[in-house]
Amino acid sequence: MAVERIGPPSVAGEREMLRAFLGYHRATLALKCDGLSDEELRRRSMPPSTLTLLGLVRHMAEVERAWFRRVIGKEDVPLVWSEEDDYQAAYDPSGSTGAEAFAAWQAEVEHSRRIERAAESLDVVAYAPRWDEEVSLRLVMLHMIHEYARHNGHADFLREGVDGTVGV
Repeated sequence: MAVERIGPPSVAGEREMLRAFLGYHRATLALKCDGLSDEELRRRSMPPSTLTLLGLVRHMAEVERAWFRRVIGKEDVPLVWSEEDDYQAAYDPSGSTGAEAFAAWQAEVEHSRRIERAAESLDVVAYAPRWDEEVSLRLVMLHMIHEYARHNGHADFLREGVDGTVGV
């Protein structure tokens, strides 16, 4: 997979800046996984953790779907890997290939981009059942940047453990 990561602009409007930072972090996750086999993507970190790069990709597909499609888009869709709303199911990479996980993740990212671009403003508000409160699109975008940044830190260590690659 060819991954292009574009650094966010130094000066931009709020929405463009949030979009750029979110895109940057999405590309970072893809770069952390680039060139790895399914076996390498399933390699676990140190015990007792069962975290894997493939599990992170699956998890981020769920997070994209939950925040953009289910909350902001108000779509009545199940999670990608669990019809019982079990967010932890995505972390188990055993039933998935890298190609399948990346296709699902990329599809959810495209849905997210479409929903964000169609929203009138960052002030659009929707109900988030898991938080039991109203949230704005602005909060969702900031939360997504936070989610990716956090998990990209995990991906740094996981990738280094697979083949020694650092940076990105």
